[in-house]
Amino acid sequence: MDEKQHKCEDCGLRRRAEKRPNSLLARIWRWHTGWCPGWKSYQRWLAERAALPPRA
Repeated sequence: MDEKQHKCEDCGLRRRAEKRPNSLLARIWRWHTGWCPGWKSYQRWLAERAALPPRA
């Protein structure tokens, strides 16, 4: 079974913001994640995935 692929997982903007957490880009990224429905969906998906038992 294929797992759902979220765009946030491979986002170039996110990667650049994580490399330089004190930059203006990182501040814009954090602001964006406060209201972005895609980011919220991605966070729920990560939480659900972490709650599942590991596959054998």
